[in-house]
Amino acid sequence: MNNLRHENDANEIGFEREDLGTKPVFGFLISLVITGILVYFLIWGIFHFLDDYDKKHQQNRSPLLQAESNTREVQAQKIQSFPQPRLEEDERTELDGFRYGEEERLHSYGWVDEKAQVTHIPIEQAMEMIVQRGLPITPQAGTVPVSPVNLARAAAAAADSSNLAAPATKATGKK
Repeated sequence: MNNLRHENDANEIGFEREDLGTKPVFGFLISLVITGILVYFLIWGIFHFLDDYDKKHQQNRSPLLQAESNTREVQAQKIQSFPQPRLEEDERTELDGFRYGEEERLHSYGWVDEKAQVTHIPIEQAMEMIVQRGLPITPQAGTVPVSPVNLARAAAAAADSSNLAAPATKATGKK
C-alpha cells in the first residue's frame, strides 16, 4: 500500500519545465494591434457612410430657407450675427478683458444710472462708509417699517408741544 502511494505521488510532483514563450506573447500583441486598426477603419467607414447618407436625405425645414453647402464651417461675419450669448473664440483674452472691466469698475467712480442720479464708488471707500455709518437694520416682526410718512408723523409728534402742560415750578419754601 505504501508503494502505491509513492507511485501516484511521483506522477503528481513536478514543476513546469518551460515558461511561456515570447512567440505567443508577440503574436497576441500583433493580433491585438491589427484588430484595433481594423476596428478603427471599420468605424471610420461606417461614420462616413452614414454622414453621406444623412447629407443626401436631409430635407430643408422650410422651402424659403436656402441650404448652405457646408454647415460645419462658420465664417466670422456669421458669428457676429448670431444672438448673445455666443461661444467664446479665445477664452483667455475674453476672460482677461472681463476681469479688467470688473477691476476697473470696483476701483473707480462712475454712473450706474445717470437719469436717477445713481453712481458707483470705489470699493475701499464704500467699505469705509459702511464702517462709519453701519448697515441698515431691518425692523423686527410686528413693527411698522420706517417710511417717509411714518417718519414725518413721528417727527411731528415729537415737536408738538400743545399737549404738554406748563412745567411745574418747584417750591423752595422752608418749613
